[in-house]
Amino acid sequence: MTILLLGANGQVGWELRRTLAPLEPVRALERADADLADPDALSRIVRETAPSLIVNAAAYTAVDRAEEDEASARAINAEAPGVLAEEAKQLGIALVHYSTDYVFDGTGSRPAIESDPAAPLNAYGRTKLAGEAAIRDTGCAHLILRTSWVYSMRGANFLLTVQRLAGQLEELRIVADQTGAPTWARGIAEATALVLARCGAPRDPGGLAENGGLYHMTAAGETTWHGFAGAVVDWMRTSGQPVLCKQVSPIPTSDYPTPAKRPANSLLDCSKLNDAFGIAIPDWRDQLNLCVDR
Repeated sequence: MTILLLGANGQVGWELRRTLAPLEPVRALERADADLADPDALSRIVRETAPSLIVNAAAYTAVDRAEEDEASARAINAEAPGVLAEEAKQLGIALVHYSTDYVFDGTGSRPAIESDPAAPLNAYGRTKLAGEAAIRDTGCAHLILRTSWVYSMRGANFLLTVQRLAGQLEELRIVADQTGAPTWARGIAEATALVLARCGAPRDPGGLAENGGLYHMTAAGETTWHGFAGAVVDWMRTSGQPVLCKQVSPIPTSDYPTPAKRPANSLLDCSKLNDAFGIAIPDWRDQLNLCVDR
């Protein structure tokens, strides 16, 4: 029995290699191994592997670039998950897939729950929402996990960008009117493995057929991009790293225009995940401390 992991070189995928291994042997495929924009090749990979579970951690995540190339984003974020779900249904297995807070417009004052109406503000959010629908429409056993503000100590992400700029600039000007929960990629991977274990997956596809569906999965607590950046710079100072930055200044979103609009409120309510599986990712500050310490 084998778990087929796609997107194995991404932030979450890299961590899933380790956390999924105790469940079953993992066939971990990176972008060069599996072209998600090629449906026929994707189907062939699944059939050749004949896995006991598919975990899709691959995505088109260039949010601003997607505004100009929505077709490419849709092929990877919407059409490919549909292909994987159809193959999973034919094999009688389950599919685990990751989605995003960007399916919401962020206009509410409270954290969004799974049943709130989706209203994406940008192409990335639209394609990720279409991917969720494509999976559900096949009727396969599935687990869709929406997360937010993902970071790690590898790849391209906000934490590493702030770390680099804080060593180069005396002032960082960071958006302070967007709220969310920074979520460590390892926390997502560990929580995913726990959910699967408690469902009896991958050996029991019925566990996810009965208890799967759509769940929010983010760190607890909340902050802004400005607050997140400040925490990163504080860590750099206390850990003795070279820091040129003397001030982290808050700015409104209007002072930092981007091609893609971002939701002002990216908070997700994770109560459903906790109620169903007894799983909650710790506060974002605790997760950040664990991430940078390691």
